[in-house]
Amino acid sequence: MFWVLVAWRTPGREPWDAPAFWTVVYPIALGIAAALGACFPRHAWLWGLLFMALQVPVAAMASGFGPMLLAGLVYAAVLAVPAMAIAAAVGALRRRLHEA
Repeated sequence: MFWVLVAWRTPGREPWDAPAFWTVVYPIALGIAAALGACFPRHAWLWGLLFMALQVPVAAMASGFGPMLLAGLVYAAVLAVPAMAIAAAVGALRRRLHEA
């Protein structure tokens, strides 16, 4: 739902084309990935990957399937790396606190 709202408010329709992507949208997305990692600490890194990867189907639905879809997949994969790291770190912290 997050990426659908971002795409709806973006002139270019792809979430990463939003004017405030790097200053507002991406930090919020990283926060959501962290929250998912905290809520589901087992394999928390996967939540970061899945959350960022969901940009691609939203962009495909908004702009259609075309030759740039592969570039979108690569871009989403690169954006997912920090989200995966943050979700994994928060998940590990939650597991550690739960054990103590």
